Amino acid sequence: MRQSWIRLKFPERSSKLINPRFLLFFILSIFTSSIQAADTNKIDFDKIVSEINITGDKLIANYQVDSGIDTADEFSNLYFDVFEASGMEVTIGMKDAALKTKLESKFSTIIGLATRNKPKIEVDVAWQLLRNELLKTALQQQKTEASFISVIIQSFLILLREGFEAILVVTALLTYLHRQGADEKKKVIYYGVGIALGLSLVTAWLLHSIFQVSNSNQEALEGVVMLVASAILFYVSYWLISKAESVRWQQYIKDKMDTAIGKGSLFTLGFAAFLAVYREGAETVLFYQALSSQVDGQFVAIIIGIASASVALIGVYWAMHTASIKLPLGIFFGVTSILLYYLSITFAGGGILELQEASWVGITPISWLPTITWLGIYPTWEGFGLQIFLLLLIPIAFFWIKMSFQTQK
Repeated sequence: MRQSWIRLKFPERSSKLINPRFLLFFILSIFTSSIQAADTNKIDFDKIVSEINITGDKLIANYQVDSGIDTADEFSNLYFDVFEASGMEVTIGMKDAALKTKLESKFSTIIGLATRNKPKIEVDVAWQLLRNELLKTALQQQKTEASFISVIIQSFLILLREGFEAILVVTALLTYLHRQGADEKKKVIYYGVGIALGLSLVTAWLLHSIFQVSNSNQEALEGVVMLVASAILFYVSYWLISKAESVRWQQYIKDKMDTAIGKGSLFTLGFAAFLAVYREGAETVLFYQALSSQVDGQFVAIIIGIASASVALIGVYWAMHTASIKLPLGIFFGVTSILLYYLSITFAGGGILELQEASWVGITPISWLPTITWLGIYPTWEGFGLQIFLLLLIPIAFFWIKMSFQTQK
């Protein structure tokens, strides 16, 4: 399995569906990794939440404004050494990614308030919100033995949810090359996807086997990947919208194909595909490892779920590809650039949150800002400020594009 992806032959001509060899490799790799790396110990949510709440209550009771940093460190340890190390975080993420991120954000808020020596009442309010959410989560997550059908559904939803964003990005890039008559260039996208799948498996093994004693490594890695992906997708969205303008005004792509799809541009497109898949890949494998540990070896149900989700994702690709081909070229570029720009904004917020959990970035809570996971908005100035900055770049980008084409006329 270690080297099987290298022998894949990537198609150089347009295809209506994703290469089935990628699909087969991905299914077998996730299945094998789940069997080999699954922890046989089930998660006792009640016990873990009880430990977190008891410790948290003591920390809040002993909180002193002039030593808030010590409380922040203890809550950070509580997050890494109990919530994450116990496997509770990844198990929740397996079932409800939005809830997982919400709990992470609430931990970050408490740590940020304590770090800045905020009054005890503010820290206590934040703690009570997290405490109640943990109790509710334990009640929801601690269920009876999973049935064969329920395991299939869980397995299906994991891959469908985690793979959807990656499919959107990869489909947009492949369709772009097809629309420009550059089907022979698609192999760059396929290379990016193939390398990302292989590296995802390696990363998941490293995180599970080697870096387990330092869980902040996983948060830092996820944060860095998300921020790099945000930057690349922002650039690609700007690049695509500039091409949409050129189609309307000067037919730039048609006249200068070699320049528009040159080596530098192809590398960027391939790298964007790589990041889109890699960002989700390692986490997906970890989720399947968690699922395997919770369902007493119902691997047949897991593989059925994976296979079904893979077919569904191919259906998503086919539908998007077909719809994109029928769109007028200018509209296609505009819609694609907006989609990638949206993903860039959400990745920016999520990336900062992960780095905050790893203590790489400070935490300045915003009391009035709600958590909106589908937009990647979390109540801290660091993440929200970066998203505002990216939003402010929109008019600057449009102005730059217009000025560029005014000069070319």
